Amino acid sequence: MANYSAPGPVPGLASLAPRYDAVLCDVWGVLHNGMASFPPAREALAAFRAAGGTVVLITNAPRTSPFIIEQIAELGVAATSYDAIVTSGDVTRALLAEKAPARLRHIGPAQHLTLYDGLDLPLSSVEEAEIVCCTGLRDDIHETPEDYEAELAALAVRGLPMICANPDIVVERGHQLVYCAGALAARYSALGGSTSVAGKPHAPIYEAALERVAAIRGGPVARDRVLAIGDGAPTDLAGAFRHDIDVLFVTGGIHSGHFGPADAPDIAAVHRFLADEGLGATAFLPGLIW
Repeated sequence: MANYSAPGPVPGLASLAPRYDAVLCDVWGVLHNGMASFPPAREALAAFRAAGGTVVLITNAPRTSPFIIEQIAELGVAATSYDAIVTSGDVTRALLAEKAPARLRHIGPAQHLTLYDGLDLPLSSVEEAEIVCCTGLRDDIHETPEDYEAELAALAVRGLPMICANPDIVVERGHQLVYCAGALAARYSALGGSTSVAGKPHAPIYEAALERVAAIRGGPVARDRVLAIGDGAPTDLAGAFRHDIDVLFVTGGIHSGHFGPADAPDIAAVHRFLADEGLGATAFLPGLIW
């Protein structure tokens, strides 16, 4: 492991690639911004695979992987850029299956209801629910966590456990920041509720991703031969740090405002940011390129 407190900039993934057999790459913020994908990032992952590496995309998306595969394909991310994808939704579904049968309170948009297909978890009211699953805000364009205060308080006072399908607090959609399920889960915890989180930075999604790497490569890969790539400190960087995985920090993502010009981040500012967060990185670059 090499999570350094003062990482240096690198010109691209190619300079690190020989040290690693597998990459666990974030999706939103590294491969796309919710509106369009980034061609240099797509090409970098494809080049890593062409050189013999394995790429598993690892995302806090609250939907199962088939939906995300379809979504990123529409944004221009072809299968040549990755071997497999593991989502927070995949891991959440496995956790939910263990709770069946139970009456479920869903918090999130209707499009996320497919997460429960085939599970014995009938949707329920606040008053009758036995468990809660939060996949996001119902209308993340117009709502904020404050709009959920009464509902969360009513669930928390009943002591219902919440499974959070997306630990992200906010993401950047185009140039707009929108709240995610993690913001509601944080408020639920503050109200005294109990939460379980499947996605980054927590262990279940990393275990699932490393299992996929092992299946693809025909055996386990040592942690020091795995590189995480991400832009989020509380998710990507913290997850890699906690699980002994090197990380390439993409500074031009959600934290870009901390580092000066997006295409020329200030090295000292990057180091200060990491020190303030109590985290580190192996190296950094503005955007993923080969």
